[in-house]
Amino acid sequence: MHNGAYMDFQDYYQTMGVKRDASQDEIKRAYRKLARKYHPDVSKEADAEQRFKAVGEAYEVLKDPEKRAAYDKFGENWKAGQDFNPPPDWDAGFEFSGGGYTAGDASSYSDFFESLFGQGGFNPSQGGHGGFHTRGEDHHAKVLIDLEDAYKGATRAITLQSAELDKTGHVVNRQRTLNVKIPKGVKQGQRIRLSGQGSAGMGNGPAGDLYLEIEFNSHSMYKVEGHDVYLDLPLAPWEAALGASVKVPTPDGPVDLKIAAGTQNGRKLRLKGRGIPAKTPGDLYVVPIITLPPADSDKAKALYKQMQQELAYNPREKMGV
Repeated sequence: MHNGAYMDFQDYYQTMGVKRDASQDEIKRAYRKLARKYHPDVSKEADAEQRFKAVGEAYEVLKDPEKRAAYDKFGENWKAGQDFNPPPDWDAGFEFSGGGYTAGDASSYSDFFESLFGQGGFNPSQGGHGGFHTRGEDHHAKVLIDLEDAYKGATRAITLQSAELDKTGHVVNRQRTLNVKIPKGVKQGQRIRLSGQGSAGMGNGPAGDLYLEIEFNSHSMYKVEGHDVYLDLPLAPWEAALGASVKVPTPDGPVDLKIAAGTQNGRKLRLKGRGIPAKTPGDLYVVPIITLPPADSDKAKALYKQMQQELAYNPREKMGV
């Protein structure tokens, strides 16, 4: 996914010349017509190859109810040519089966396509059971949990939405809510398997499974890397200079932390084993951030002036200025 990079929004319905509520049959007919019109082997138009690729990309999305439903989440709020960048974890809660494109196929499409459906995006790369297998397809979904759930474990009601076709050939969204046990020590990217929660099997075949890929909700204080957790800890100048004992929040509850005299801004302090639980638990890294009290009163300004006069301190001394 192109995090932080903006690209033009592609209006696939406009490319195909169909309405947003078109049935799957209407989309298929439009594709066949346009593919014949712009095929480079037969078309005389100068931009035939480019138009042919654009039509193929649009059809790759709109022909698949799951990709179409994901695309529709954004389409109503954007116009072709506008800058576009999907928010992180935009695809959380979408339930999809296998099938679809491969990573190689995705690379031949536009950056916009890859930002949504390429590697790291809404990616049904696991594949289901095709052909005449009687076992049902496996389903996959990314879900967001709180970091604290990984420390203690929890049971959470998780709502998933999936796309399916109604009797008229139109895409409709279906929701279901599952009570999911979040195991203690789960980490980002780990998959939880729910047996029998995928597609129903054919005949007497068993149902497929549902795999939930775990991601953490963004947190106002913590950042996560594997089993390690990072916390920026604000300190007053005197706490860093003179040393102190301060209470530090952790996802498992507050702890007392000794701040050594002369602690430097940004120097990591390691709390061993205070990260996400595991056979070898992660660590919690506290990063001191020295903050300055505001000079918002006469008394505060006087204290700053006193420090200026009495402390021989030049923060740019090593710069030779």
